[in-house]
Amino acid sequence: MSGPAVVGILAVACYLIGSIPFGLVVGRCHGIDVRTAGSGNIGATNVGRLLGRKWGILVFVLDVLKGLVPTFVAGRFIADGFGQWGWSATAANVGWLLCGVCCILGHNFPIYLRFRGGKGVATSLGVLLGVYPYLTVAGLLAAVIWAVVTLTTRYVSLGSIVAAGALPVIVVVSAWLRGGDALKANLPMVGFALLACALVIYRHRGNLARLRAGTENKIGSRKQATSVEQ
Repeated sequence: MSGPAVVGILAVACYLIGSIPFGLVVGRCHGIDVRTAGSGNIGATNVGRLLGRKWGILVFVLDVLKGLVPTFVAGRFIADGFGQWGWSATAANVGWLLCGVCCILGHNFPIYLRFRGGKGVATSLGVLLGVYPYLTVAGLLAAVIWAVVTLTTRYVSLGSIVAAGALPVIVVVSAWLRGGDALKANLPMVGFALLACALVIYRHRGNLARLRAGTENKIGSRKQATSVEQ
């Protein structure tokens, strides 16, 4: 089978796995449709508000895994075959990153839910961890930034936006520190980091408006969002 065919099959598989709405499944198990309660989002934050912290953590872990596992497995397939296909290492990395992007797009625009999904933060983190070792450290550093900002401000959305914005900077700086042609060699990784950043910020555009208006929910707030987040 040719390289493009293999990558195409892997990309479709990654999209379908990324589309699995774990938040909706967990909510349905408790008799709640998370799309019509709280913020209306299928992600871990809304599930945690509606069902409790442990269920929110469960959804977060599952959403991370649906980015990490397919991306990592796709990378192994491509690593085993790109030499036989006559591809360069850069072309192989682009194919690998395409599979990761498909995981994120699956979560954000799931085919099972008429393309109305979540914000993609946890799944993006999983993809970063799955692009091992190239983006794993960057993903972990972005997660630390998310935790610090979220715990300091008590805004999950602000932590997500700041971490997403920091990701491309982390990738560029880490490549620059390695010296030589590392930055040029890692341009596909930089491009992916920019795309992941843009997707997260775009999906949080409603949160940005509420942050500016001072109406965004904080962690531990009794107030629940009444409008469905798109």
